[in-house]
Amino acid sequence: MSKTAEKPPTVRCAIYTRKSTEDGLEQEFNSLDAQRLAGESFIASQVSEGWVCIPDKYDDGGFTGGNMERPALQRLMADIEAGKVDCIVVYKVDRLSRSLIDFSKIMEVFERRKVAFVSVTQQFNTGTSMGRLMLNVLLSFAQFEREMISERTRDKIAATRRKGKWTGGYPMLGYDVVENGGRLRVNEDEAARVRDIFELYLDRQSLLTTSAILTERGWTTKHWVSQKGREMGGKPWGKNTLFKLLTNRIYLGKITYKDEIYDAEHPAIVDAELFDRAQ
Repeated sequence: MSKTAEKPPTVRCAIYTRKSTEDGLEQEFNSLDAQRLAGESFIASQVSEGWVCIPDKYDDGGFTGGNMERPALQRLMADIEAGKVDCIVVYKVDRLSRSLIDFSKIMEVFERRKVAFVSVTQQFNTGTSMGRLMLNVLLSFAQFEREMISERTRDKIAATRRKGKWTGGYPMLGYDVVENGGRLRVNEDEAARVRDIFELYLDRQSLLTTSAILTERGWTTKHWVSQKGREMGGKPWGKNTLFKLLTNRIYLGKITYKDEIYDAEHPAIVDAELFDRAQ
């Protein structure tokens, strides 16, 4: 007797299409239709492997591939997380994303949910060992891009600080951040308190003793409201927070970057003699 061949497991395939502009989308057969037809044909060629095309359409017409703010893509990712899709089919890799960083994020989701990714025209299929090799190459380039972005960010911060500009972060006692950011403005009441803290430390010569006295007085660290409306700071002083205040050259009207010190745009609120004695 002949044995009946086992039926392969069903692979539910979703076709994703994208076009950057809306030009031509009004036509009866447009670019999105052409991409989908190519995807359907490829899926049909794999029917012996159990591939089936799911009826849901994921078409982003008039959306750039430079980011992930695309309604059909977001819907597709949600369906993947819900376990409704086993394979993603696109006409070309760049239809899914033109950003290597975004592409790597998408592929992380595919890998976690065990979803294969196929590019019809580029013979790219992560369901095969060669496809996974190509994926690793692409992710290596994505890592390289991330590192380049980090380097550019560090270089930008360094150049900004060399000009004496404040580059952001938590505001410190004695200064307020000018609306829209970018500069520090002296808060006179807080500046007077900062000078009192320096004098108190010089008198007591102890971080623990000084911080305890500040707590008894009810003095706290800088309090402010974030752009998202969250109340921040306003905590009791401790040894570490007091140390950071006493050694912060911001109060001298200086900006530091690594071991380099630059004159800042904002004015000093502690004179050099008082600061040096505290050190």
